[in-house]
Amino acid sequence: MNQDYIKADNWSIIEEGFDAERVKSSESLFSIGNGAMGQRANFEEYYSGKTFQGSYIAGIYYPDKTKVGWWKNGYPEYFAKVLNAPNWIGIDIEINKEVFDLAKCKTVANFKRELNMKEGIYYRSFTATLQNGLEISVKVTRFLSLDIDELGVINFEITPLNGDAKIIYKPYIDAGVHNEDANWEEKFH
Repeated sequence: MNQDYIKADNWSIIEEGFDAERVKSSESLFSIGNGAMGQRANFEEYYSGKTFQGSYIAGIYYPDKTKVGWWKNGYPEYFAKVLNAPNWIGIDIEINKEVFDLAKCKTVANFKRELNMKEGIYYRSFTATLQNGLEISVKVTRFLSLDIDELGVINFEITPLNGDAKIIYKPYIDAGVHNEDANWEEKFH
């Protein structure tokens, strides 16, 4: 996919404008890591559009069952696949009894995603109009600690813009993640 929509900055890569067709590509481009684990730039909230969930732990892989050594010299006998670790960034969000899903919003404006590589911080912000008419402003910040290998941090802020809102956050860890490219319908827990 063409990445002409990405803006370069001295220390950052920046995406402006939401396009559902670019979500999977941007999830890869805006990934973060700390040497011990890595995380694609998936949305924390539920997203019903096309996405490729990815949380990874360094050194954890699985030898694929497909034998490949016979078809090219220099290739290993089996491919090694990086396994999807449990998804730790999930936050189900309900706003005035409506599930927050960017793919279902009436409008999404001022969408900006930034990966600041000098600070190692991922930012995402936008305004949206939900199906119930409520307008919201969202600001998300995420990073993986370099000091504590196992520490990932998310700050998720929602501000109602045109009315009162009851916002319910339900953070979760999903340990039943499936590798999209798995053979034999493998599940790893």
